[in-house]
Amino acid sequence: MTRSLEYKVKHSISGMDDSLVIFLHGYGADGKDLLGLADPLAEHMPDTVFLAPDAPEQSAMNPMGYQWFPIPWIDGSSEEEAELGMSHSVNDLNAFLDMVMDDLDLEADRVVLVGFSQGTMMSLHVAPRRAAAFAGVVGFSGRLLQPDLLADAVKSRPPVLLIHGDQDDVVPPQSLSEAAEALQEAGWEEVYAHIMKGTAHGIAPDGLSVALAFMREKLGLE
Repeated sequence: MTRSLEYKVKHSISGMDDSLVIFLHGYGADGKDLLGLADPLAEHMPDTVFLAPDAPEQSAMNPMGYQWFPIPWIDGSSEEEAELGMSHSVNDLNAFLDMVMDDLDLEADRVVLVGFSQGTMMSLHVAPRRAAAFAGVVGFSGRLLQPDLLADAVKSRPPVLLIHGDQDDVVPPQSLSEAAEALQEAGWEEVYAHIMKGTAHGIAPDGLSVALAFMREKLGLE
């Protein structure tokens, strides 16, 4: 049984609802933490709806925030608890994606997933395991989990843009190159990368600009 995800929404400026961007937040945050990114993006994507769900579990470290799954080296959980939590959240997220796409009557090729940190981990795990490829996946400051399992599990290969700060002290910057290599080894033809110089665990203006250009191109908005 899946859990329903609460979410925040920024409706399309035009009211046309021709495409959808879904933000997946990081550990201990919530949907509104990333939905603010929609403000500078929306004027360049006027027919796009922006959604940002809250992860299904209350954060063990921040009672005001949420988590997609426990992180043992942060919250003292076990590896088994982390794997089980992720498995449940993957099911929850897939059900949520199906629901909102159905509500908006949009196919996968009109949808972009944008993750940050743990939200990137979810995006990179879920998207390739869905039969229909999304228009794209943007992963800020995250990593690809279980890279050795990807090749056997992949069902689709959406274009992926990986963005990381070179001063990140939470998720190491080399996680970007590790993810890119694993994706390419699993047969990806479109993997792009951008390094945000002087940026720690966050999203800098240059990274957001690169993400915007990527989304506009993959959604055919240029």
